[in-house]
Amino acid sequence: MSTKTKKIRFIQLVDEAFEDLELWYPVYRLREAGIEVLLAGKEANRVYHGKYGVPATTDLRLADVNPEDFDGLLIPGGWAPDKLRRYPEVLDLARHMDQENKIIGQICHAGWVLVSANTLKGKQVTSTPAIRDDLVNAGAHWVDEPVVTHGSLVSAKGPADLPQYMRALLSLMALC
Repeated sequence: MSTKTKKIRFIQLVDEAFEDLELWYPVYRLREAGIEVLLAGKEANRVYHGKYGVPATTDLRLADVNPEDFDGLLIPGGWAPDKLRRYPEVLDLARHMDQENKIIGQICHAGWVLVSANTLKGKQVTSTPAIRDDLVNAGAHWVDEPVVTHGSLVSAKGPADLPQYMRALLSLMALC
């Protein structure tokens, strides 16, 4: 996949108390690579705030996201995943992206969304150790590594692993 032949589009999920770096670092890196990234939350044009106060204004309402329009899904960590996994639209989006083998990036606590979407069975993943048991109980094989790629799923432990996480995501698009 190359941005020279096809416009690549990602959707980044947003809710209150997202981990600031885990949302913005991937957005900026992907945009630098020529990839369009739109932010989606429960409401469009709403300002959500990260754990450290950094704002993020959504482009789309979750209910208006058509998964066919996107090549990848990004889920930030922080406390936002615990809110996001309560929305049926998010779970449907995650399931669709998984079934279509589209790229999914999860970092830190983001695995909670995929636990609730029931898409982790048999997959090798990592996360913050705090949710290890949740991922294992959902059928995933958790490993203590900074970044793990399993098919089109890239998972990372936390903010310190963002450079490796982005290299893994970009390598799936043959951009590195």
